[in-house]
Amino acid sequence: MPNHYDLLLIGAGHAHLGVLRRWALLERPPGRIALLSAGPAAWYSGMLPGLLAGRHNPADCQVELQPLCRAAKVELIVSPVASLSAPQQRVQLEDGRSLSASWLSLNVGARVACPPQQGEAMQLLAVKPFDAFLNRWQQWQAEPQPLAILGGGAAGVELALALAGQVPQLALFCAGPLLDGLSAGVRLRALGHLRQRGVLVREYCPIERIEGDCLLSGATPVWRGQRLLLASGAQALPWLAHSGLGCDEQGFVLIAPTLQSYGHPTIFAVGDCASLPGARKSGVYAVRQAPVLAANLNAALRGLPLKRYHPQRQSLALLATGDGGALLDWHGYSAGGQFYGRWKDYLDRGFIQRHRL
Repeated sequence: MPNHYDLLLIGAGHAHLGVLRRWALLERPPGRIALLSAGPAAWYSGMLPGLLAGRHNPADCQVELQPLCRAAKVELIVSPVASLSAPQQRVQLEDGRSLSASWLSLNVGARVACPPQQGEAMQLLAVKPFDAFLNRWQQWQAEPQPLAILGGGAAGVELALALAGQVPQLALFCAGPLLDGLSAGVRLRALGHLRQRGVLVREYCPIERIEGDCLLSGATPVWRGQRLLLASGAQALPWLAHSGLGCDEQGFVLIAPTLQSYGHPTIFAVGDCASLPGARKSGVYAVRQAPVLAANLNAALRGLPLKRYHPQRQSLALLATGDGGALLDWHGYSAGGQFYGRWKDYLDRGFIQRHRL
Protein backbone atom coordinates (compact mmCIF):
# COMPACT_ATOMS: atom_id res chain seq x y z
CA MET A 1 0.00 0.00 0.00
CA PRO A 2 1.59 3.32 -1.07
CA ASN A 3 0.30 5.23 1.98
CA HIS A 4 1.14 2.60 4.60
CA TYR A 5 4.31 2.75 6.68
CA ASP A 6 5.94 0.51 9.21
CA LEU A 7 6.59 3.59 11.36
CA LEU A 8 5.29 7.12 11.09
CA LEU A 9 6.94 9.86 13.17
CA ILE A 10 4.34 12.62 13.60
CA GLY A 11 5.83 16.00 14.45
CA ALA A 12 9.37 17.39 14.27
CA GLY A 13 9.81 18.10 17.98
CA HIS A 14 13.06 17.89 19.93
CA ALA A 15 12.70 14.17 20.66
CA HIS A 16 12.10 13.18 17.03
CA LEU A 17 15.06 15.28 15.92
CA GLY A 18 17.18 13.33 18.38
CA VAL A 19 15.82 10.04 17.05
CA LEU A 20 16.63 10.98 13.46
CA ARG A 21 20.13 12.09 14.43
CA ARG A 22 20.84 8.76 16.09
CA TRP A 23 19.53 6.83 13.11
CA ALA A 24 21.65 8.95 10.76
CA LEU A 25 24.79 8.14 12.74
CA LEU A 26 23.90 4.50 13.47
CA GLU A 27 21.78 1.87 11.76
CA ARG A 28 18.09 2.73 11.66
CA PRO A 29 15.33 0.15 12.26
CA PRO A 30 14.08 -1.95 9.34
CA GLY A 31 10.98 -1.05 7.37
CA ARG A 32 9.41 1.93 5.69
CA ILE A 33 9.66 5.01 7.91
CA ALA A 34 8.49 8.61 7.38
CA LEU A 35 8.55 11.88 9.33
CA LEU A 36 5.37 13.96 9.10
CA SER A 37 5.95 17.66 9.78
CA ALA A 38 3.78 20.75 9.44
CA GLY A 39 6.70 22.58 7.79
CA PRO A 40 10.03 21.90 6.07
CA ALA A 41 12.09 23.09 9.06
CA ALA A 42 12.01 22.63 12.83
CA TRP A 43 12.34 25.74 14.97
CA TYR A 44 14.41 25.58 18.15
CA SER A 45 12.35 27.38 20.80
CA GLY A 46 15.33 28.11 23.04
CA MET A 47 16.70 30.63 20.53
CA LEU A 48 13.46 32.53 19.89
CA PRO A 49 14.12 35.24 22.53
CA GLY A 50 17.59 35.84 21.07
CA LEU A 51 16.06 36.09 17.60
CA LEU A 52 13.54 38.70 18.78
CA ALA A 53 16.29 40.63 20.56
CA GLY A 54 18.24 40.80 17.27
CA ARG A 55 21.04 38.53 18.43
CA HIS A 56 20.23 35.63 16.06
CA ASN A 57 19.12 35.32 12.46
CA PRO A 58 16.10 33.11 11.57
CA ALA A 59 18.40 30.64 9.80
CA ASP A 60 20.38 30.21 13.03
CA CYS A 61 17.31 28.99 14.90
CA GLN A 62 15.98 26.18 12.75
CA VAL A 63 16.94 22.77 11.42
CA GLU A 64 16.16 21.94 7.80
CA LEU A 65 14.45 18.55 7.92
CA GLN A 66 15.20 17.19 4.44
CA PRO A 67 18.98 16.74 4.95
CA LEU A 68 18.42 15.12 8.35
CA CYS A 69 15.75 12.78 6.98
CA ARG A 70 17.92 11.90 4.00
CA ALA A 71 20.82 11.01 6.28
CA ALA A 72 18.52 8.87 8.43
CA LYS A 73 16.96 7.24 5.33
CA VAL A 74 13.53 8.46 6.36
CA GLU A 75 10.91 9.92 4.02
CA LEU A 76 9.81 13.50 4.76
CA ILE A 77 6.12 14.41 4.38
CA VAL A 78 5.23 18.09 4.84
CA SER A 79 1.61 18.76 5.81
CA PRO A 80 -0.27 19.68 9.00
CA VAL A 81 -2.34 16.95 10.68
CA ALA A 82 -6.12 17.24 10.44
CA SER A 83 -7.08 14.21 12.55
CA LEU A 84 -5.83 10.93 13.97
CA SER A 85 -7.67 7.64 14.45
CA ALA A 86 -5.82 5.59 17.04
CA PRO A 87 -7.89 2.39 16.55
CA GLN A 88 -7.20 2.44 12.80
CA GLN A 89 -3.62 3.75 13.15
CA ARG A 90 -4.56 6.31 10.48
CA VAL A 91 -3.64 9.99 10.07
CA GLN A 92 -5.67 12.41 7.96
CA LEU A 93 -3.67 15.34 6.58
CA GLU A 94 -4.95 18.83 5.84
CA ASP A 95 -3.95 18.42 2.18
CA GLY A 96 -6.42 15.53 1.85
CA ARG A 97 -4.02 12.60 2.04
CA SER A 98 -4.54 9.71 4.44
CA LEU A 99 -1.62 7.75 5.93
CA SER A 100 -1.54 4.60 8.02
CA ALA A 101 1.23 2.85 9.91
CA SER A 102 1.91 -0.23 12.00
CA TRP A 103 3.62 1.97 14.60
CA LEU A 104 3.11 5.66 15.34
CA SER A 105 5.17 8.12 17.39
CA LEU A 106 3.75 11.50 18.40
CA ASN A 107 5.99 14.51 19.12
CA VAL A 108 3.59 17.28 18.10
CA GLY A 109 3.97 19.67 21.03
CA ALA A 110 1.08 21.74 22.32
CA ARG A 111 -0.63 25.03 21.62
CA VAL A 112 -0.67 28.09 23.86
CA ALA A 113 -3.62 28.57 26.22
CA CYS A 114 -5.84 31.59 25.55
CA PRO A 115 -8.52 33.23 27.72
CA PRO A 116 -12.05 33.60 26.31
CA GLN A 117 -12.36 36.73 24.17
CA GLN A 118 -15.37 38.95 23.60
CA GLY A 119 -15.03 41.38 20.72
CA GLU A 120 -12.10 41.95 18.41
CA ALA A 121 -10.61 45.17 19.74
CA MET A 122 -7.56 43.33 21.07
CA GLN A 123 -5.21 41.49 18.71
CA LEU A 124 -3.90 38.18 20.06
CA LEU A 125 -0.62 36.60 19.04
CA ALA A 126 0.53 33.20 20.32
CA VAL A 127 4.22 32.30 20.38
CA LYS A 128 3.40 28.99 18.66
CA PRO A 129 3.54 28.07 15.84
CA PHE A 130 6.77 30.01 15.37
CA ASP A 131 6.40 30.72 11.64
CA ALA A 132 3.03 32.42 12.12
CA PHE A 133 4.28 34.23 15.22
CA LEU A 134 7.35 35.71 13.50
CA ASN A 135 5.39 36.85 10.44
CA ARG A 136 2.80 38.61 12.58
CA TRP A 137 5.42 40.11 14.92
CA GLN A 138 7.16 41.73 11.96
CA GLN A 139 3.86 43.44 11.12
CA TRP A 140 3.49 44.64 14.71
CA GLN A 141 7.05 45.99 14.69
CA ALA A 142 6.18 48.29 11.80
CA GLU A 143 3.89 50.21 14.17
CA PRO A 144 4.92 49.66 17.82
CA GLN A 145 2.17 49.89 20.44
CA PRO A 146 1.85 49.07 24.16
CA LEU A 147 1.99 45.31 24.67
CA ALA A 148 0.91 42.83 27.34
CA ILE A 149 2.39 39.36 27.72
CA LEU A 150 0.36 36.60 29.33
CA GLY A 151 2.49 33.96 31.07
CA GLY A 152 4.98 34.19 33.92
CA GLY A 153 7.03 31.11 33.08
CA ALA A 154 10.44 31.01 31.46
CA ALA A 155 9.01 31.79 28.00
CA GLY A 156 7.10 34.85 29.19
CA VAL A 157 10.06 36.25 31.12
CA GLU A 158 12.52 35.73 28.25
CA LEU A 159 10.14 37.33 25.77
CA ALA A 160 9.52 40.31 28.03
CA LEU A 161 13.25 40.94 28.44
CA ALA A 162 13.82 40.55 24.69
CA LEU A 163 11.01 42.94 23.70
CA ALA A 164 11.20 45.54 26.48
CA GLY A 165 13.04 48.10 24.36
CA GLN A 166 10.95 47.54 21.23
CA VAL A 167 7.50 48.69 22.45
CA PRO A 168 6.36 51.88 24.22
CA GLN A 169 5.03 50.04 27.29
CA LEU A 170 5.18 46.40 28.33
CA ALA A 171 3.26 44.51 31.02
CA LEU A 172 3.70 40.88 32.10
CA PHE A 173 0.84 38.97 33.77
CA CYS A 174 1.07 35.63 35.55
CA ALA A 175 -1.56 33.66 37.44
CA GLY A 176 0.80 32.78 40.30
CA PRO A 177 4.35 33.76 41.27
CA LEU A 178 6.81 34.62 38.56
CA LEU A 179 8.86 31.59 37.44
CA ASP A 180 6.87 29.24 39.63
CA GLY A 181 8.87 26.05 40.23
CA LEU A 182 12.28 27.69 39.99
CA SER A 183 14.39 28.90 42.90
CA ALA A 184 13.64 32.07 44.86
CA GLY A 185 17.04 33.44 43.85
CA VAL A 186 16.46 33.28 40.10
CA ARG A 187 12.96 34.71 40.61
CA LEU A 188 14.37 37.75 42.41
CA ARG A 189 17.03 38.19 39.73
CA ALA A 190 14.38 38.05 37.02
CA LEU A 191 12.19 40.59 38.81
CA GLY A 192 15.18 42.91 39.07
CA HIS A 193 15.94 42.65 35.35
CA LEU A 194 12.30 43.22 34.42
CA ARG A 195 11.94 46.28 36.62
CA GLN A 196 15.23 47.68 35.35
CA ARG A 197 13.89 47.35 31.80
CA GLY A 198 10.63 49.09 32.72
CA VAL A 199 8.37 46.02 32.51
CA LEU A 200 5.26 46.14 34.70
CA VAL A 201 5.00 42.72 36.40
CA ARG A 202 1.65 41.59 37.83
CA GLU A 203 1.95 38.37 39.84
CA TYR A 204 -1.05 36.42 41.18
CA CYS A 205 -3.17 38.11 38.55
CA PRO A 206 -4.90 35.43 36.44
CA ILE A 207 -6.47 36.78 33.25
CA GLU A 208 -9.83 35.08 33.02
CA ARG A 209 -11.28 36.81 29.96
CA ILE A 210 -10.81 39.55 27.40
CA GLU A 211 -13.56 42.09 26.80
CA GLY A 212 -12.94 44.52 23.98
CA ASP A 213 -9.53 46.08 24.60
CA CYS A 214 -9.47 45.15 28.30
CA LEU A 215 -7.93 42.26 30.26
CA LEU A 216 -10.00 41.21 33.26
CA SER A 217 -8.86 39.35 36.35
CA GLY A 218 -12.11 38.21 37.86
CA ALA A 219 -14.37 41.23 37.37
CA THR A 220 -11.52 43.74 37.69
CA PRO A 221 -10.00 45.43 34.62
CA VAL A 222 -6.21 45.20 34.95
CA TRP A 223 -4.88 46.36 31.57
CA ARG A 224 -6.17 48.12 28.50
CA GLY A 225 -4.57 47.98 25.06
CA GLN A 226 -4.81 46.46 21.61
CA ARG A 227 -2.05 43.82 21.56
CA LEU A 228 -1.63 40.69 23.70
CA LEU A 229 1.19 38.18 23.37
CA LEU A 230 0.27 34.69 24.58
CA ALA A 231 3.11 32.78 26.26
CA SER A 232 1.01 31.03 28.89
CA GLY A 233 0.68 27.33 29.76
CA ALA A 234 0.52 24.45 27.32
CA GLN A 235 -2.85 23.37 25.97
CA ALA A 236 -3.36 20.04 24.20
CA LEU A 237 -4.01 20.03 20.46
CA PRO A 238 -7.75 19.44 19.87
CA TRP A 239 -7.36 16.46 17.54
CA LEU A 240 -5.61 14.43 20.25
CA ALA A 241 -8.76 14.33 22.40
CA HIS A 242 -10.78 13.03 19.43
CA SER A 243 -8.19 10.43 18.37
CA GLY A 244 -9.35 7.61 20.62
CA LEU A 245 -6.14 7.75 22.66
CA GLY A 246 -6.34 7.72 26.43
CA CYS A 247 -5.80 11.32 27.60
CA ASP A 248 -5.65 13.09 30.94
CA GLU A 249 -8.12 15.79 32.01
CA GLN A 250 -6.21 18.42 29.99
CA GLY A 251 -6.23 16.32 26.80
CA PHE A 252 -2.57 15.18 26.84
CA VAL A 253 -1.80 11.57 25.89
CA LEU A 254 -1.29 9.31 28.92
CA ILE A 255 1.87 7.26 28.47
CA ALA A 256 3.71 4.50 30.33
CA PRO A 257 7.42 4.71 31.28
CA THR A 258 8.16 2.94 27.97
CA LEU A 259 6.67 6.07 26.29
CA GLN A 260 3.79 3.98 24.90
CA SER A 261 0.17 5.05 25.06
CA TYR A 262 -1.96 3.23 27.59
CA GLY A 263 -4.51 1.19 25.64
CA HIS A 264 -2.66 1.65 22.33
CA PRO A 265 0.85 0.21 22.83
CA THR A 266 1.63 0.56 19.11
CA ILE A 267 1.53 4.35 19.56
CA PHE A 268 4.31 6.26 21.34
CA ALA A 269 4.02 9.86 22.55
CA VAL A 270 6.72 12.20 23.88
CA GLY A 271 7.33 15.86 24.64
CA ASP A 272 4.62 18.38 25.45
CA CYS A 273 1.79 16.32 23.91
CA ALA A 274 2.34 13.49 26.43
CA SER A 275 1.46 13.13 30.10
CA LEU A 276 3.84 11.19 32.37
CA PRO A 277 4.36 11.80 36.10
CA GLY A 278 7.64 13.61 36.73
CA ALA A 279 8.13 14.74 33.13
CA ARG A 280 7.59 18.49 32.80
CA LYS A 281 6.45 20.12 29.59
CA SER A 282 9.86 21.48 28.68
CA GLY A 283 12.27 20.98 25.80
CA VAL A 284 14.89 19.76 28.28
CA TYR A 285 12.75 16.72 29.07
CA ALA A 286 11.92 16.05 25.42
CA VAL A 287 15.62 16.01 24.54
CA ARG A 288 16.26 13.48 27.32
CA GLN A 289 13.44 11.28 26.02
CA ALA A 290 15.06 10.98 22.59
CA PRO A 291 17.60 8.18 23.37
CA VAL A 292 14.93 6.02 25.04
CA LEU A 293 12.44 6.67 22.23
CA ALA A 294 15.02 5.81 19.55
CA ALA A 295 15.91 2.57 21.34
CA ASN A 296 12.25 1.62 21.86
CA LEU A 297 11.19 2.33 18.27
CA ASN A 298 14.10 0.20 17.10
CA ALA A 299 13.11 -2.55 19.54
CA ALA A 300 9.43 -2.36 18.53
CA LEU A 301 10.22 -2.83 14.85
CA ARG A 302 12.57 -5.72 15.66
CA GLY A 303 10.35 -7.41 18.25
CA LEU A 304 12.76 -6.78 21.17
CA PRO A 305 12.08 -5.71 24.80
CA LEU A 306 11.56 -2.01 25.50
CA LYS A 307 13.42 0.32 27.89
CA ARG A 308 11.89 2.56 30.54
CA TYR A 309 12.32 6.33 30.64
CA HIS A 310 13.06 7.86 34.04
CA PRO A 311 12.52 11.66 34.16
CA GLN A 312 15.41 13.55 35.69
CA ARG A 313 14.65 15.04 39.09
CA GLN A 314 16.51 18.28 38.40
CA SER A 315 17.05 20.17 35.18
CA LEU A 316 19.30 23.09 34.32
CA ALA A 317 17.49 26.31 33.48
CA LEU A 318 19.17 29.13 31.54
CA LEU A 319 16.98 32.16 30.83
CA ALA A 320 18.12 34.77 28.31
CA THR A 321 17.97 38.32 29.66
CA GLY A 322 17.82 40.05 26.25
CA ASP A 323 21.21 41.75 26.59
CA GLY A 324 23.44 38.78 25.84
CA GLY A 325 23.38 37.53 29.42
CA ALA A 326 21.36 34.80 31.08
CA LEU A 327 20.03 33.70 34.45
CA LEU A 328 20.94 30.24 35.76
CA ASP A 329 18.94 27.98 38.05
CA TRP A 330 20.37 24.64 39.18
CA HIS A 331 19.51 22.67 42.33
CA GLY A 332 18.29 25.84 44.04
CA TYR A 333 21.45 27.77 43.12
CA SER A 334 20.97 30.91 41.03
CA ALA A 335 23.38 33.17 39.18
CA GLY A 336 23.37 35.60 36.28
CA GLY A 337 25.57 37.51 33.88
CA GLN A 338 27.24 37.52 30.48
CA PHE A 339 29.16 34.29 31.16
CA TYR A 340 25.89 32.35 31.46
CA GLY A 341 24.61 34.03 28.32
CA ARG A 342 27.63 32.79 26.39
CA TRP A 343 27.11 29.34 27.88
CA LYS A 344 23.46 29.36 26.77
CA ASP A 345 24.47 30.44 23.25
CA TYR A 346 27.03 27.62 23.16
CA LEU A 347 24.42 25.02 24.16
CA ASP A 348 21.77 26.39 21.78
CA ARG A 349 24.09 26.55 18.78
CA GLY A 350 25.38 23.10 19.67
CA PHE A 351 21.84 21.69 19.49
CA ILE A 352 21.33 23.17 16.05
CA GLN A 353 24.72 22.00 14.73
CA ARG A 354 24.22 18.44 16.03
CA HIS A 355 21.13 18.11 13.87
CA ARG A 356 22.64 19.68 10.73
CA LEU A 357 24.41 16.52 9.59
